[in-house]
Amino acid sequence: MSRAAATQAFVVGHPIAHSRSPLIHGHWLAEYGIDGSYTRRDVAPEAFPDFLRSLRRNGFAGGNVTIPHKEAAFRLVEVLTPRAQKIGAVNTVFFDAEGRLCGDNTDAPGFIAHLDQSLGADWPERGRGTALVLGAGGAARAIVVGLIERGLSRIFVANRTRDRAEALVALDPARIAALDWSDLPVALSQAGLLVNTTALGMVGHPPLAIDLGILPPEAVVADIVYAPLETPLLASARARGLVGVDGLGMLLHQAAPGFARWFGVEPAVTPALRARIVADLGPQ
Repeated sequence: MSRAAATQAFVVGHPIAHSRSPLIHGHWLAEYGIDGSYTRRDVAPEAFPDFLRSLRRNGFAGGNVTIPHKEAAFRLVEVLTPRAQKIGAVNTVFFDAEGRLCGDNTDAPGFIAHLDQSLGADWPERGRGTALVLGAGGAARAIVVGLIERGLSRIFVANRTRDRAEALVALDPARIAALDWSDLPVALSQAGLLVNTTALGMVGHPPLAIDLGILPPEAVVADIVYAPLETPLLASARARGLVGVDGLGMLLHQAAPGFARWFGVEPAVTPALRARIVADLGPQ
C-alpha cells in the first residue's frame, strides 16, 4: 500500500462540528486522487495531552489544531518550528524523519499567500511597506510575524488595551510600534495595508467603526473574518474605491502546508475550492 493510501490526518478542537477543514482537505484528496482521510476530532482540554501522545499509535500522520488547543499544543509537541516559536501557538502537527512530534503555525504564511495571490507579489512596495494591524490576539501575532517575514518596513499595532499591543513590539522593535486606539488616524494616513484581526464585523458582533477616508487611495483593506465574507469594513472599503481582501483565502491557504506534509502533494488554492467553501457558508 502506498504512503498516500495509508495516510490519516485530522482537525482537533472543542467544539469542532463547525470546522470546514474536512471540506478543504477532502476536496484536495479527491482532486489529487489520494486515498487518505481527514476527519474531525472533538477532544476536551483535559483529554488533549493523551490525544497527542496517541497519534502515532492510532496511525495519524498529523493534523490541524484549533480552539482551544493551540497553546496547549505549543507546550506539548517535541519540536517547534521557528515560526511557531515566534507566534506562541501551534495549528499544525506532524512527525519529522526521526519520529518526533513537531508543531508549526501556518496562519502567518497562509495570510501572506492569500495577499500574494489576490494582489500580486509587489503589493508591499505598492503599499509603501507599511501596515496597520487592528487587534493584538493570537491571530494578530501570527499576521505580524507574516508581515515581518514578508519584509514590510513598518507595522503599527493598535488595540483597545495597549499593553497587549506592546507585547507584539518585541517581535521586531525596529519595525513594530504599538498604538492607542485614539492614535488610529495618524497610522491610517500612512498605511498601505489595513488588517482587521478583531471579532468586530463578525456575525453576532458589532461592526468595526473607523474612518477609512484617511487611508491613502492605493491602500488595501483586509479582514480575517469570513462569516460574513463581505464585512461592513470591506463594504466600506470597496465603496470608497479601495481594494478589499476577505478572510476566506487565509483559511484556505493556511491549510496547504499541512496537506503537503501529511500527503506529500503541494495543493493549489483554486477558484473551485473557494466556490465549494463559499457554498457551504450559505447565504450571507
